[in-house]
Amino acid sequence: MAILKYEEIAESLRARIAAGEFAPGATIPSGRDLAEQWNVSRATAIKAVDVLRNDGVVVAKQGTGFVVTETPVARPAGARRAGSARIMGGMPFQRIGAPDWAEPPTRIANALGISPGVLALRRIRVLQLPDGAPNSCVEAWFPPDIAEAAPRLADTAPIAEGTTRYVRRQTGRFPVEGVDVTTVRLATDVEAERLQVPPGTAVAVLLHTAYDEDGRPLVCEEGVTPSSLFEQVDTYAM
Repeated sequence: MAILKYEEIAESLRARIAAGEFAPGATIPSGRDLAEQWNVSRATAIKAVDVLRNDGVVVAKQGTGFVVTETPVARPAGARRAGSARIMGGMPFQRIGAPDWAEPPTRIANALGISPGVLALRRIRVLQLPDGAPNSCVEAWFPPDIAEAAPRLADTAPIAEGTTRYVRRQTGRFPVEGVDVTTVRLATDVEAERLQVPPGTAVAVLLHTAYDEDGRPLVCEEGVTPSSLFEQVDTYAM
């Protein structure tokens, strides 16, 4: 798929932001400067900046231009009901390691509809409480067809616009159905270390799978939360 010039400029700016050249609060080059740097019309340069603005990567600041937003927050696994904002219920988070290709556990492979031995792309984050203590650990698994079509999923930098919007732009596919399954078990040693709780602590596990309009899985997330921090409240008509 050919990339348009304004998209190329937007991706270049995005990469420079991810690399730290433009920190949160820093001003990015103006439309006039970008037009000169890339030898394009000012309209094309402005369109590139609009891509980043629409994705929540930059915001307009009066008298300054466009500045880089703060690192976006992440939500716990699940609860992606229609109409909910992407950052609703969000928390600061810490990325654990770099995204990697791994063989998912059987429960994840079954949810993604992939055969044993097939690798999927894994992204791990720990959501944090206001004091910086861990709240929950989330492993997001992407099937090969999604991960290969959306290469930024393999980057360590946050995807400011959110993975859902990025995947939709790259593949044309978006979630129309989500399935959340909540169970209770004991934390594994790895989970206990990430959550800073004693091994064998009781945890709530929310397995969230998002499906596109054809019923094909887009992502499977497993969120693990210590029982002392987990609460689920449903309000409904009777």
